[in-house]
Amino acid sequence: MEILKHITIDEDSRTPKYRQIVDSIIENIGTGKLKINEKIPSINMLSEEFSLSRDTVEKAYNILKERRIITSVKGKGFYVVKTPLISKLNVLFLINKLSAYKMRIYNSFIAAIAEEAHTELNIYHCDESLFLKLLSKAEKSYDFYVIMPHFKTNSLKHASTTDEVSKALNAIPAHKLLILDNYLQGLEKKCAQLYQDFENDIYEALIQGQDKISRYKKLVIAYPSNSVYPYPKRILHGFRKFCVEAKMPFAVIEEIEEDMPLEPGSLYLTIPETDLVNVTKAARDQGLILGKDVGIMSYNETPLKELLGITTISTDFSEMGRMAAEMIINKRQEEVKNPFTLLDRDSL
Repeated sequence: MEILKHITIDEDSRTPKYRQIVDSIIENIGTGKLKINEKIPSINMLSEEFSLSRDTVEKAYNILKERRIITSVKGKGFYVVKTPLISKLNVLFLINKLSAYKMRIYNSFIAAIAEEAHTELNIYHCDESLFLKLLSKAEKSYDFYVIMPHFKTNSLKHASTTDEVSKALNAIPAHKLLILDNYLQGLEKKCAQLYQDFENDIYEALIQGQDKISRYKKLVIAYPSNSVYPYPKRILHGFRKFCVEAKMPFAVIEEIEEDMPLEPGSLYLTIPETDLVNVTKAARDQGLILGKDVGIMSYNETPLKELLGITTISTDFSEMGRMAAEMIINKRQEEVKNPFTLLDRDSL
């Protein structure tokens, strides 16, 4: 068959041979060498031509059938079928938790990528086993992987990756992988990364607001050391670095309880939403005026915080989603730090 001349298998490539078959057939469809309703080689023919096992070719064909790119006709063979997804990228968007700011990234991504891709959202709740299960299943269905790597250890602390996660990520071709939100070191091949620099971002944002921050006697951060959805400890490192350099008294506490007495003259920096609710309620109940008696800053911008006049330090989530789409569309395999800033409001 003529198409056999256009299917290529690289013996030296680390990409599994079944994936090479899938990619080669899709590429031939995209370039017009394979037409809709055209017959493709049988499993036996392809395995003999390239000295492959039947299982390898069958696995590739099953993936193509699952993606509705080919179909099998009993007694006749395999054929290319018409599908609207052939001309689109199939993107898997894996996020660690469902939150207002994570969804801003996703919604901005969808708006920017528009008709260029078919995108499926999955949430793995910082759970390594669920992440690996979703990624293993996704291996058969997607052209591009957008992944936010945030995991929890057995002691509910934050981890950017694990040995098994790194192994799974390294198995994805680098040009098909975009690491989002959290920078990963140690990947075998350079892939696109669009990230927050958690330590330096908070440090530089606090410097940006130093004139107002210095009016307070003490800076208090509520940082949960153990959490179902843990936060990078680099946030705490950046906070401490600022306080030490600014010679500002500070405290690190686990959480802000609803009835916790607040210290007049202190500035409270919250991360979980529950802490923001509790400190705001406590200030109100104790008759303390925000921005005067006590200050409040919150990590991660949301529309509600803007509405309530809460000062935030935050990455630009909408820009992250837009930029991720732009990097995929234009095949930009770069490492880019996302903008991060202090949004000064009445609570500071």
